[in-house]
Amino acid sequence: MAGIVFLKTENLQKIKDFYSDLDSEIWIDQGDCIIFKHQNFLFGFCERDNISKDALLTFFYESVEEVDDVYQRLQKWTAGKPTKNEKYQIYNFFAKDPEGRDLEFQTFLHKIDFTWGRF
Repeated sequence: MAGIVFLKTENLQKIKDFYSDLDSEIWIDQGDCIIFKHQNFLFGFCERDNISKDALLTFFYESVEEVDDVYQRLQKWTAGKPTKNEKYQIYNFFAKDPEGRDLEFQTFLHKIDFTWGRF
């Protein structure tokens, strides 16, 4: 299992410039969302209106089956069944932790290099 922390931004270009200058590389660019990689830390920003300091903790897995397995264990915490998101080419579902934090569980539906995250 690996993870990504996503935050909202009103100025994606400014964020790209800032974090690129901090030695973070662009791992995946999805247009209005960008995921940075800094060694084994992944964090993303999505351009949205009405930003807040709330975060979305995203856990990603290597397969649809793994996402489905997590869904089965967390059904009482979920906001709905896993679905395919065509725009971002992911398969995902959302849930909340016991204190109400937003969580996402997903797999990428396109080829991703997972070897960097193994220790």
